[in-house]
Amino acid sequence: MLIGVPKEIKNHEYRVGMTPESVAEAVRHGHEVMVETQAGTGIGALDDAYIQAGAKIVSTAAEVFDRAEMIVKVKEPQSVERAMLRPDQILFTYLHLAPDAEQTKDLVQSGATCIAYETITSQSGALPLLKPMSQVAGRMSIQAGAAALEKSRGGKGLLLGGVPGVKPAKVAVLGGGVVGFHAAEMAVGLQADVTILDRNPAVLESLSSHFGSRAKTLYSTQTALEETVLNADLIIGAVLIPGAAAPKLVTREMISKMEAGTVLVDVAIDQGGCFETSKATTHAEPTYIVDDVVHYCVANMPGGVARTSTYALNNATLPFTLALANKGWKKALSDDKHLLNGLNVWNGKVTNQPVAEALGYAFVSPESALQ
Repeated sequence: MLIGVPKEIKNHEYRVGMTPESVAEAVRHGHEVMVETQAGTGIGALDDAYIQAGAKIVSTAAEVFDRAEMIVKVKEPQSVERAMLRPDQILFTYLHLAPDAEQTKDLVQSGATCIAYETITSQSGALPLLKPMSQVAGRMSIQAGAAALEKSRGGKGLLLGGVPGVKPAKVAVLGGGVVGFHAAEMAVGLQADVTILDRNPAVLESLSSHFGSRAKTLYSTQTALEETVLNADLIIGAVLIPGAAAPKLVTREMISKMEAGTVLVDVAIDQGGCFETSKATTHAEPTYIVDDVVHYCVANMPGGVARTSTYALNNATLPFTLALANKGWKKALSDDKHLLNGLNVWNGKVTNQPVAEALGYAFVSPESALQ
């Protein structure tokens, strides 16, 4: 199979779909790989490294999209990229379609077979291709939040962990999954006062066992949520409903009652955000202020630590990339029901139920694509 790796063009997105090491693995399996020039410079992988791995370097994204049988990316295709997709092509990348009607419409119209990293599952029901970026984003959320708490950036002027004789900042983590766990790990490590909210008793038990007295856990009733966020200095939105739009847990009314300089970091922004006042931002302009509350809503947070993120992502995606290339998409999906769960759009149809429900499309089962 001819695999194409274009350079990412989203604002301040430095990751790349395949590392030179991943390219070398694909070549060893008998595949050709075409990489757009400078696609890997953001992670320190120059064209020469890709050439040594066996890739062919091409000068434009148009050539990649025109010739490749499968496009491997990191972020959702931008409008100019979506216009280049064709019906006989596989797109393998993050999509996050539920809150993105325009992208979904374009992918449906393209006729391409679109497989989303974030809805591929594992035997345990986890999301193995989302997990590495959730780990990165969870850890980054505390770094970003700590910086935003500085007075010069609109925050309260608090040091997250305080100092001897001065109280630490209060951090509320909404959601105890992968993002929430890693956010809490970082915040606890910086000696902040951490509270984690979740609605799953098993998750709360696991968190309590892990953190002990270093972090508090709360069952997330509406009362507990409101009381916690109104007393927090930094709030991390870490909720996820696989494939679906994130629930708006924190209302505009709650935000209007928060102390000036409170910081919100919405890690769920890829799925529409879990704060009612959230709107996607970029690494170039990461924050904005509503009711004197600082909002950090960067939609591609892991892109800020591109080298770490790319290698962590490739560790997870490479086996699936090879399966799709080795077997073809239909056989690969037929052999692996968990990979089949990644099929979001096929032949002009929406094959992910939460996306179909969120955007008003007729849902077509992914199994129908295999017939």
